[in-house]
Amino acid sequence: MPVRIVPHNAPMTSTSRPSTLAVAIALGTVYILWGSTYLAIAYVVETMPPFLAGGVRFLFAGAMLIAFLVARDRWRRRRSDDVARIAAPRVVEWRTALIVGTLLLLGGNGGVMLAEQTVPSGIAAVIIATTPIWFSLFDALTTRRAPSRLAIGGVLIGLVGVAILLLPTEGIERLDPLGIGILLGAAICWASGSIYARQAPMPPSRLLGAGMQQVAGGLVLLLVATGTGEVARFDPAASRPSPCWASCS
Repeated sequence: MPVRIVPHNAPMTSTSRPSTLAVAIALGTVYILWGSTYLAIAYVVETMPPFLAGGVRFLFAGAMLIAFLVARDRWRRRRSDDVARIAAPRVVEWRTALIVGTLLLLGGNGGVMLAEQTVPSGIAAVIIATTPIWFSLFDALTTRRAPSRLAIGGVLIGLVGVAILLLPTEGIERLDPLGIGILLGAAICWASGSIYARQAPMPPSRLLGAGMQQVAGGLVLLLVATGTGEVARFDPAASRPSPCWASCS
């Protein structure tokens, strides 16, 4: 049986598929962490202005991620000289981070936080679930290729699913139209930012790119918070979030 020798610096490829348990754990993690985000936002906006809260969140998260990557890179280089170091991001990569961070974090997450001041978190999560539909539409427009029948079927099923979740909701006629519009705009921002990031120049390290996007998006959120007067109106002493058990009782 012939043996194939692969150089140590060659890219690794694998045709093996993850186990069913690994897929279930990954999906469960997404459902819990992603789904609980909207509930957490509902508690945050009770005591903090939306853009200020989002700016602080993403600026610190991005800074900590970049600091971790730099520290890990230095530690690895001390142990082995063969480990490639993280290259300093180029200006064009920071431009991408600024555009993507603005679309995803200001338009997307910031829009959700702004809308959840008047729209329940459950409704917000359902409307944001339309993001894949917008993504498919924008992808077809940018590539000038008609989506496949499978993609069209998935979009139709998604629309039906959103309708099924929304229509039985009590008091749906009393929902804030402006808040619903902001949520739809947030979904569109998420989709358009994801489409743009797919072809835009990014650092080789995906984690570094994610950290840069969070830092850039966090700074834009803080600028908007300053311009809208959120920073001036914010009183840290009055920001005491109510416990979850008290709100749910």
